[in-house]
Amino acid sequence: MSEFSMDVLQEKIRKSESLLKEDLATVRAGRANAALVDKVMVEYYGTPTPLKSLSNISVPEPRTLLITPFDPKSIPEIEKAINIANIGINPINDGKVIRLQIPQVTEERRKELTKTVKKMGEETKVAVRNLRRDANDKVKKLEKAGDYTEDDRKEALDEIQDMVDQAIKDIDEIVAAKEKEIMEV
Repeated sequence: MSEFSMDVLQEKIRKSESLLKEDLATVRAGRANAALVDKVMVEYYGTPTPLKSLSNISVPEPRTLLITPFDPKSIPEIEKAINIANIGINPINDGKVIRLQIPQVTEERRKELTKTVKKMGEETKVAVRNLRRDANDKVKKLEKAGDYTEDDRKEALDEIQDMVDQAIKDIDEIVAAKEKEIMEV
C-alpha cells in the first residue's frame, strides 16, 4: 500500500482527540484546575500574551486557583484579562497575587455542563468522520488512477474504518471520564 497517508490520518485523528481534551479541561467542574485559565490572554506591554507565560499558576486548595505574576505591576492587566475571558469567576486581588475561588457547582449546572461536554464529544466525532470521508475519497481516487487495485482499496477502507472506530471509542471514554468528574460532588 502506498504511503497515501494512514499515518497522516492517524495524526489528524490524534490531534482531534487532543483538542477535545484541551477544550474539556476548560470546562469548570467545581474543582480548581490550572487549565481553566489556559486560554486567558493578557495585554502585556501592548502584546497579547498567555497568562501562563506571565505568572505561576497553582492550586493550593481544591477550590482555589492562585495566580502569582512574575511582574507584580501586571496584576491589573491580568485581572482585566480574566474578567474579559468570561470564565465566570471574579478575581480577588491582594496586590501580590490573584485568587480565583471556584464556586460549588449546583446540580442543575452540572447537568448543563454534561450536555456541553457531550456536545463537544459529538463535534469531535463529526470531525473524525469528516477525516474518514476525505481519506476514503483519496483511496477511491488512487484506485481510479490505477495506483490501487480493488483489493488495496478494500484493505485501505477497512483500515481507515478501524482507525475511526477506535477514535470514536476513545472519544466516548474521554467524554465519559469528564462527565464522571463533573457529576462528582
